[in-house]
Amino acid sequence: MDASGNRMERVQQVRTDPVSLKQCRVTPSRALENERGTEMLYHPPETDLDEKKCPFCPGNLESMTPCLLPEISEAKRLSNNHSILFPNLFPYTEWSAVSLFDNTHHVEIASASLQSYQDSFINCSRYLVQVKKVDPGAIYMSITQNHLPGAGGSLIHPHLQVHATKQISNNHRVFEQRAREHEARHGSCILSDLLMAEKKTRERYIGRTGSWEWIAAFAPSGFYEIWGISRMNSSLLASGETAVWKNLAKGVLNVQKFYKSLNRNAYNLAILSVEDGKTIPALRVTLTARSSYAPWVRNDFTGFELASGEMATFTLPETVAAMAKEFWNK
Repeated sequence: MDASGNRMERVQQVRTDPVSLKQCRVTPSRALENERGTEMLYHPPETDLDEKKCPFCPGNLESMTPCLLPEISEAKRLSNNHSILFPNLFPYTEWSAVSLFDNTHHVEIASASLQSYQDSFINCSRYLVQVKKVDPGAIYMSITQNHLPGAGGSLIHPHLQVHATKQISNNHRVFEQRAREHEARHGSCILSDLLMAEKKTRERYIGRTGSWEWIAAFAPSGFYEIWGISRMNSSLLASGETAVWKNLAKGVLNVQKFYKSLNRNAYNLAILSVEDGKTIPALRVTLTARSSYAPWVRNDFTGFELASGEMATFTLPETVAAMAKEFWNK
């Protein structure tokens, strides 16, 4: 009841991700609260904008970043137009690298050039091709991005992170198991079937950029989560297929334009693959808006998520899709 004694209703939805079977909770009433850090689009503080302190900026990169092993590349770093890739000084896996977009120190959300994103993706793919030759057992691969500290990024200079490992991650394990179970039962790809089902209902389907088709996640694991699925591509080891990466970059920038319209300046991106040639015959990229990089912002994880293991988001995925569609129609 409210303070006057009138009954009130608050609805929650519990949903299960059809791919991972992970459960989440959608609590629309919480969207009525004032969300700190979203009243405007904040910019990084001056200390973060100081290029002299950035190891990824010209003048520092050669002396402050590590070099690739000779078995990976004869050159110290991989270059693709203005994108430069080198090992991660603080690696997550035995094969971790950083792929810069270009020399620009700070790029506001949705402002990166299509070419710079495409070049960085291709650089990641080329690196993974070389890793697979040197270490064939490192089949659990991913490309990720943490944009700004609100998403876990330590440096604001735009970059992707790329990983390969023999040690299977939790999400790789779930993908591998679920994909094999679905194929054994239905004789088809779980991601392709999910996409076809979403296109039939149109409730969460957003649009397409080439071979990539975009949907709002049915059971989101984060705020405003959007997936891109490419049924025609199954491997991250496709550095020569320029159109794949260009169309992926187009969709990613569309998602960023949507996040910018919400005054969210931080986000995570992730693409996973199991490079055994048979597990998941499709690629999926996920993007999730994070707490804005702003003074006194509220974090997007609370004690509920830690206690329950369920993500609690505020906006129905069907609403997310309706809001995002305009950025595919422009």
